[in-house]
Amino acid sequence: MRETAAKDILRACLATLAAVLVYSVAGASGPRLLVVFNAFSVVVLYFSARRGEVFGAVLGTLCGLAQDTYSMGVFGVAGLTKTLLGFWTGYISRRIDVAPLARNALFLLVMAFLEMALWVAVTAVVRLETVNWHGGLILLQPAVTAGAAGLLAAAGRRVAARRARGA
Repeated sequence: MRETAAKDILRACLATLAAVLVYSVAGASGPRLLVVFNAFSVVVLYFSARRGEVFGAVLGTLCGLAQDTYSMGVFGVAGLTKTLLGFWTGYISRRIDVAPLARNALFLLVMAFLEMALWVAVTAVVRLETVNWHGGLILLQPAVTAGAAGLLAAAGRRVAARRARGA
């Protein structure tokens, strides 16, 4: 169990670094991509569903604060929303079976949508100006993010199945 936890911590750190790289490159070359795709949420969704609520909450806090460093808004908004995303994704995934593909896709979509809704609500409260909807483009973010997290989860299950057959 400890070996698996240590591997997941290392993988989560590498995935977070990859999200930082995605944000850095996309922010410089195609800022619209950041409106539609939230790499930090993908990391939190994937590992929270895999490791549970405590792992998800801690990872959500770290990913959210890393994402906050890229924003010009109030520091901590993404940290709060990603912490709650990680906790609730881990908590719910431990109580219901979200392994089947269709159920996993729906679950990730609902969680990504709730995170975005919470982010919009918190942003509307703490900022003086209105939320920038980027012409409605931001409404695509939950679907794209959940799709990426679902593909990552499916690929992870496929790799684990191959390792189990080969071992």
